[in-house]
Amino acid sequence: MELHLSPLQLPISDGQPLIIAGPCAAETEEQVLTTAHQLAHMGVRIFRAGAWKPRTKPGGFEGQGALALPWLQRVKAETGMLVATEVATPEHVKQALEHQIDLLWIGARTTANPFAMQALADALKDFPRPILVKNPTAPDLELWIGALERLNQAGITQLAAIHRGFASYEEKIYRNKPMWQIPIELHRRLPALPIICDPSHIAGRRDLVEPLAQQAMDLGFDGLIIESHCNPQQAWSDAAQQLTPESLRHLLGSLTIRDVTASAEDIRQLRNEIDELDDQLMDTLAQRMSICREIGRYKREHNMTVLQPSRYSDMLSLRLAEGAQCKLSAHFVAKMFECIHAESVRQQIEIFRESDRQSSDISRSKTTTDQ
Repeated sequence: MELHLSPLQLPISDGQPLIIAGPCAAETEEQVLTTAHQLAHMGVRIFRAGAWKPRTKPGGFEGQGALALPWLQRVKAETGMLVATEVATPEHVKQALEHQIDLLWIGARTTANPFAMQALADALKDFPRPILVKNPTAPDLELWIGALERLNQAGITQLAAIHRGFASYEEKIYRNKPMWQIPIELHRRLPALPIICDPSHIAGRRDLVEPLAQQAMDLGFDGLIIESHCNPQQAWSDAAQQLTPESLRHLLGSLTIRDVTASAEDIRQLRNEIDELDDQLMDTLAQRMSICREIGRYKREHNMTVLQPSRYSDMLSLRLAEGAQCKLSAHFVAKMFECIHAESVRQQIEIFRESDRQSSDISRSKTTTDQ
């Protein structure tokens, strides 16, 4: 489904990324206003702070709720910044609108729940302000797109996505795995949809936020939403990933913003060469599958199984070694040959089925003739 989108009505400078910054949570009025004034002084124009904080386990700080919304109104009045917070229920939406919150975002846990998303879509029907939708905790692109579609079908046209990484049980350097290929595919499928990166939640550590922010800029993301706190060591939630406003100033000053639209003659020539190589690659794959079908016929005629695990293991070991010599990552080589092998098996199974159908037709024909 194609989304019907309109431009975000937000303060965005030409050629510059959208910047949203503020603490993970609105803890106290003093903390909110102190942080907001420091960020406004350095030029940040959109202030974020979580009023409601979904926690993994009960007993943690779950936000000040509606008590924090007047603090955000004071931020608007005193600094001129737009203000943003997360909503997860229709009641949150009602209270945020009553306090003139300018920008709402939907968190990863809510995005993962179609029932919750539909309830929010109903509550936000024809909402005239921007809504940002974080990716679900699991790496499920269809779930992410489905959440955006529910809002769009409710008449919400100012939409953007937030990439905040994906949960994983594996040992990892980041709090959430970036899995950049998922937002890249989202952009391919919905090119008009702005995508904002949340390097704070991907990183989980303040020292990793800057390189992740730069990587997002290198990939052409439209903006950044970064957690910044006047005293991060004393933060009531996610203390390890929040930056001081001064550290955020340094980060923003060090970013290299890439030109998304540049297309020099040299790069066009290189892309033409890639296109030619891709054509050759497709021809080579077609030839490979033709040979696989011949192998399938041989296996069928000699009553052999389609799967030959030892052959696949030997082939994969060889290709992984060759990939290392060619400076290709082991993950890429393994995934590529996993896909090629799966298609080879599918092609051979089709040969088996086709042969079985032919044998069955011959048998039925013979039976009819005998009768």
